[in-house]
Amino acid sequence: MYYIIKKTIKHLLPRKLFFTCEPLLRSILYLFYKGDHYICNICAKKLSRFLQINNGDKLCPNCGSLPRSRRLYYILQQKYLKPFKKILDFSPSRCLYRKLKKIPSIFYYSTDISGDFISDHHYNIEKIDSLSEQFDLIICYHILEHIQDDIQAIKELYRIMKFSGTAIIQTPFKVGDNYEDRSIISSHDRLKHFGQEDHVRIYSIQGLKSRLESCGFQVEILSFSEMSDNIYGYKTKEDVLICRK
Repeated sequence: MYYIIKKTIKHLLPRKLFFTCEPLLRSILYLFYKGDHYICNICAKKLSRFLQINNGDKLCPNCGSLPRSRRLYYILQQKYLKPFKKILDFSPSRCLYRKLKKIPSIFYYSTDISGDFISDHHYNIEKIDSLSEQFDLIICYHILEHIQDDIQAIKELYRIMKFSGTAIIQTPFKVGDNYEDRSIISSHDRLKHFGQEDHVRIYSIQGLKSRLESCGFQVEILSFSEMSDNIYGYKTKEDVLICRK
């Protein structure tokens, strides 16, 4: 039902108008989920339950955050939202964009070329139109699995990141080795092989770590585990790569 309503509204409203109206529409939806059992750490709303979507993820009805966005915000809060830091975020979730854009002490920029996200820039990640060593923090969440030449994209991330800077990177992961096959080009086959119509590979954790290291990054794997019914709606198991220059 949630997806039907959302799809209908997005079909009726121009994209920019939908982005503008979305917080109001979600605040109405939130009234049906208001409670005291759970909390979204991004919008700070207390919930009777999260809205469970088709893939099993727990979505915040008020701000639209997913488990990975809430975990990312937790990581950012712990260490990275320091005054005067320059941050570049690739295709950010709208809830995080709205949250981070309101922090006056940081310089937060987003980029997207699909038009599906709110963005300040439209960088091609394989050839980023930016000078070298510009950003203290780069957020690259669920991006590289879409990119044909991921090695070139990683080299670009390394180039534009300042020395002593950090990149926070995540993709879907599998057990074993990276899996990619450039002969798989149809949306149907990509969904079957890689889990989504516009993915071109699926990484293993160690496989992605090795590619990042081959381009110069020092990589730390953060592994999280939670109870299935945790208060913030995090995934029970989640891995995030912290990359330094």
